[in-house]
Amino acid sequence: MPFSAASLAGRPYALFFGFTHCPDICPTTLLQMSNVLLHLGADADRVAVLFVTVDPERDTPDQLRSYLTSFDPRIRGLTGTPTQIRAVAAAWKAAYDRIDEGNGTYTIAHSAHVYLMDRSGEQQDTINFQEDEVAQLTKLRRLLASP
Repeated sequence: MPFSAASLAGRPYALFFGFTHCPDICPTTLLQMSNVLLHLGADADRVAVLFVTVDPERDTPDQLRSYLTSFDPRIRGLTGTPTQIRAVAAAWKAAYDRIDEGNGTYTIAHSAHVYLMDRSGEQQDTINFQEDEVAQLTKLRRLLASP
């Protein structure tokens, strides 16, 4: 189903760029976000959490769905064409680069932070994957409390 930014109107959200074959940053970040959502309790339903792939070649909708079953079910995976992904990443100034590992395999180097957007669609803060859970929870609570 196509995603529309209009579905986020009036709602705070967290946006993370990554890929399902990521060995450490992505699963760590998604686990941390899952834990923070759990600690938010019912308030977690008031924030959208979006995981945008930077590897649309491998991250099909089915692959994203399967991968995200390991994390909080409120985290939504988004993919698109390589052109669409480049445009979205550029709009957010999110960097990523495909790195050839030989033998037809590759990995992707990418930005490692979560963008926190307020109800009006303005960036309020970021979460770095190395921040502790208390700092992440504080930032999400602040995001939910913002007008």
